[in-house]
Amino acid sequence: MKGTDRGHPIFAAFYDRMARSAEKRGLAELRDEVLAPANGTVVEIGAGTGLNFTHYPSSVTEVLATEPDPHMLRRAREAAGSATVPLRLERAPADELPFEDETVDTVVATLVFCTIPQPAAAFREIHRVLKPGGAMLFLEHIRAQRPGLAGWQDRLQPIWTYFGAGCHPNRDTPAAIERAGFELERIERFDFSPNLFLDKPHAKGVARKPS
Repeated sequence: MKGTDRGHPIFAAFYDRMARSAEKRGLAELRDEVLAPANGTVVEIGAGTGLNFTHYPSSVTEVLATEPDPHMLRRAREAAGSATVPLRLERAPADELPFEDETVDTVVATLVFCTIPQPAAAFREIHRVLKPGGAMLFLEHIRAQRPGLAGWQDRLQPIWTYFGAGCHPNRDTPAAIERAGFELERIERFDFSPNLFLDKPHAKGVARKPS
């Protein structure tokens, strides 16, 4: 759950500390699983403080990691030294990716679409830079399918967003992926509660640009 391009210095300062517990309670293993199919040239959107950088497989030739928040980006640059593959960092928002059309094999999005201000525009950019048949690998906390929890997500969204650096707990990201023209090749919905009950519903999987 990362900041916007204006930056969130306080949130960035505590993000890794807050994430450390979640990583130990299963998030690190989820990153391994989600990133395992990555190959070739990879664009990671919303890289945050670089928690994915040690989880990329050897099938990746280069990671082009983007992050709009300057405070997150500074920490990501420190983490880049421990990356398992060649990696380059760019300060850029998800809806303005600095890459040419159809030049990317894989796009990675982990716990970022909750905060992107214009998710539909970001999906258009991802669709633009991916090669035909290219994959978007995603791990996101999402809107609950259970009406009761979804109602609480809606009611508490404004205060959650205010304190969570723009995070929205009630976004139906899988539906947004399909609306953007991707094919959901694989999706798994599951419960994982690294923080509070509002972000318990998660989804991970592979969405592919039609070839």
